[in-house]
Amino acid sequence: MLHHLILTNPALDSTAVIKNIIFDWCGTLMDDLPAVWRATCKVFEKANVPALSLEAFRDEFELPFTGFYDRYVPHVPIEQLERWFHEAFSAEQHTVRPMTHSKSFLSFCRERDIRSFVLSAIHPQHFEVHTELSGFGDYFEQSYTGVWDKRKKIHEIIKEHELKPEETLYIGDMEHDIETAHHGGVAACAVLTGFKGLKALQASRPELIVEHLGELKSLMEKTRMNPLESARSANSLSDSPYPIPTVGALIYNQAGEVLMIRTQKWSDKWGIPGGKIHTGESSEDALHREIMEETALTVGSIEFIMVQDAISPKEFYKDAHFLLMNYTCRCLNEPPEVTLNDEAQSFRWIKPAEALNMDLNQPTRILIEEVLRRHPTRKS
Repeated sequence: MLHHLILTNPALDSTAVIKNIIFDWCGTLMDDLPAVWRATCKVFEKANVPALSLEAFRDEFELPFTGFYDRYVPHVPIEQLERWFHEAFSAEQHTVRPMTHSKSFLSFCRERDIRSFVLSAIHPQHFEVHTELSGFGDYFEQSYTGVWDKRKKIHEIIKEHELKPEETLYIGDMEHDIETAHHGGVAACAVLTGFKGLKALQASRPELIVEHLGELKSLMEKTRMNPLESARSANSLSDSPYPIPTVGALIYNQAGEVLMIRTQKWSDKWGIPGGKIHTGESSEDALHREIMEETALTVGSIEFIMVQDAISPKEFYKDAHFLLMNYTCRCLNEPPEVTLNDEAQSFRWIKPAEALNMDLNQPTRILIEEVLRRHPTRKS
């Protein structure tokens, strides 16, 4: 995978090897966003305040969370809100799971003697439940939990453990995590697996944005533990001087609906399954493989539609130049049981014309419009 790097802090040494990592917990190592959202909805219910949709919650939630509560439930004391939340969240603990790449990345850090710490707002009791569930507790030199404002703690951590800021990386999924890193004079890595989407994270200007910890692991291996190295050439579109060929398809079911998937790396917009072509692989073979990997569907009746140039697409989470080879095809599964991998967060079957009313990424919109122009009978 490629990466997105912006050297925002001139004091940071882009040649330094990373020897210390401070991790956020929620949304970074553990997938607890749905549980936190449902618990917050319970809090709002008790406070007689309308619940937020998951999308609205992601847009509005912030750390320190006192600001979020002040906007929506200012009439309820924070102590009461916290009691309600912890009661509701405790009932949701069974739904919390480690992120797909968390264990692999933590093992990678241990194997390379990277000193690892946790700095999180999570309540210590919930953290204990999570570490027992995940088995991650032994990976950390020390954990700091129940920290409402992490900016007030990071200097203490750096001083207490004698960490060199230029050798330290803070990984998190929210603006507050990026602010905390910069407050401590360390580099910030934002992951797209948690509470905040691409636009919000870009606005906080982290040094590094990755789709998930698996991508960060690959980048650290490639750069010999020096992921900021590429910041010196941040204006280049990619590691390759050539465009990246990809395949993707508008998949139809028997009802004439098409499959839309929503992904974090395309700014939480809706699009189609697809990905890069491997060396020695035909484009149609790549299409079959990518669709199987991302949706668990088998397809047939493949029809080539168009090639699109996507040069530095603003909706994508990193700078790149793609050649998008677009197809249509038919789902052979009946019923079409979709199983998403960790590249997508949700899916929907919908009529093509109706899909144009969705929040689509631009290449998908162009593809659907072209398909409907060629095949007007597919509109409904």
